[in-house]
Amino acid sequence: MPTTSPLALAQAARTAFHTLATSGTSQRETALNAIANEIESSRDLILSANKKDVENGTNTGLAAAFIDRLMLNEERLGWIITDLRHVAALPDPVGEIFDEQVMPNGLKIRKQRVPLGVLAVIYEARPNVTVDAAGLAIKSGNAVILRGSSETLNSNRALVSAIKKGLAASGLPEGGVQFVDSPSRELVLEMLKLHDEIDMIIPRGGSALHNFCRENSLIPVITGGIGICHLYVDASADLERALPVIRNAKIQRPSVCNALDTLLVHNSVAARFIPRVVDTLARDGVSFRVDEKSARCLPDLLPKFVQIAKDHDFDTEWLSLVLGIRVVSSLDEAIEHIAVHSTAHSDGILTEDADNAAAFIARVDSAAVYVNASTRFTDGSQLGLGAEVAISTQRLHARGPMALRELTTYKWVIQGDYHARP
Repeated sequence: MPTTSPLALAQAARTAFHTLATSGTSQRETALNAIANEIESSRDLILSANKKDVENGTNTGLAAAFIDRLMLNEERLGWIITDLRHVAALPDPVGEIFDEQVMPNGLKIRKQRVPLGVLAVIYEARPNVTVDAAGLAIKSGNAVILRGSSETLNSNRALVSAIKKGLAASGLPEGGVQFVDSPSRELVLEMLKLHDEIDMIIPRGGSALHNFCRENSLIPVITGGIGICHLYVDASADLERALPVIRNAKIQRPSVCNALDTLLVHNSVAARFIPRVVDTLARDGVSFRVDEKSARCLPDLLPKFVQIAKDHDFDTEWLSLVLGIRVVSSLDEAIEHIAVHSTAHSDGILTEDADNAAAFIARVDSAAVYVNASTRFTDGSQLGLGAEVAISTQRLHARGPMALRELTTYKWVIQGDYHARP
């Protein structure tokens, strides 16, 4: 696929957007199912391309967490196809009417949902984002420009080829999904200046990518996806039921942003619970960074997989089988720790005290706040959205998993009977 300038890609996307925005629900649904069919029929080609990326990444020494996010297999590609079909079947937000009212003078007023426009999604080693972003954009009537990292170039080429074939088969413009077929950082910088052609920048990756986009963009940027996630074990928690939740949050897929990073434990249960946590999770290969109070709950000779936490450890998104543990004296201290160290992604409490649960919900200012559940549920598919284009940790204009509705805005529609303002 030849490299084209960001301006040319953005202009083509803008042209396609005008068609996508006015297309019908059934046509966009048909397009997503056609794309799913193309991905299914191109399965061998896509997996072969991904294998090259994984081999290249392994040979260049990419971290295990990075390789895990990069890798596709039969099961993961099946999930991608299933999620895409789920998105296709979801209710269409475009055209939704809300906040209707009739003014005393007879004017009829309503708000009506419309697509955002042209989105640019810049992401790292997550080939599933290619399909999620394209599918959600198309379903919500938007055009999208995709720019993955160099490590996923072969995978993304194969996936974008299938996406474009599916669009063409449905009669929608292939230009609705554009691909920056180059790892050049200069092209990203150029894209961030195209405020007349692009309506929103969505970076998905580490803090360096987010900071680069925020500092250089002339276009609104939605940031998120960096998760330093916490679970607080309250004094009243059912410890037997809490342990499997903690294990799930840490090990079910440790390389993703909603995996557990820090466990906070009330001091009244710490002595009997922390040794169980360490013993259980160590069998799964987890190592630990613990504060001094947690260390005192463990045997005199700390296991080799337990270290005293350094100052920065509680500000680290581990993305691996590492867990921080800290003992706190109260709900207030747990909430204070989260306020200082969390990235406002996903934080939860394990408790049998309804008042403590309510206080935690009210005072923890994260995009997703949990009571007695694993943080791993912060995911568009798990929350009934089909997929997400990003997980926003900011306030404007969306928080948490961004799916169909979050990719729309609205316009006011005012209907009169030849009204003139007096």
